[in-house]
Amino acid sequence: MSYTTAEGRQQLLDAIGQAVDQLARAVASLSEAYDLLDERSGDELEGKLFKPVQGAYGRARRAHSGFTQRHGLPAREFAPGIRGAPAHGVRGFIDEAAADVAAADAELAELQDSLLPVEVGDAELRADLSAVRTQLADVGRQARELTRTLGR
Repeated sequence: MSYTTAEGRQQLLDAIGQAVDQLARAVASLSEAYDLLDERSGDELEGKLFKPVQGAYGRARRAHSGFTQRHGLPAREFAPGIRGAPAHGVRGFIDEAAADVAAADAELAELQDSLLPVEVGDAELRADLSAVRTQLADVGRQARELTRTLGR
């Protein structure tokens, strides 16, 4: 498929924006879960899930805004993620967060596989995308581990 550089950059930004939105929802879900946990479990959730997801969310936002600035494109404002109360309490929030993280990672993997970051992006953006995916790499396993041990 043929596209102009401008169209390619917009596709790139749209995909990153989608991943940022998914990570924002994951952060919101983990915040809700944290509020329902005791101090020990909350600290575990914060260390194993919240910090890596929050870090990836911030890095992805900076990647998006940095790319727009470097290429003179319009910036996008990202709304915070909002979650309602899932029927399954803490486990439901953690499961939703894990699903959103997996969706964001899949979006970024597909973007990297498309070669758009090489064709119309830049080295800094490619490094940021790789760093975000690295931060998210263990979240799914950690979420499963945490939900398996909750309440024990």
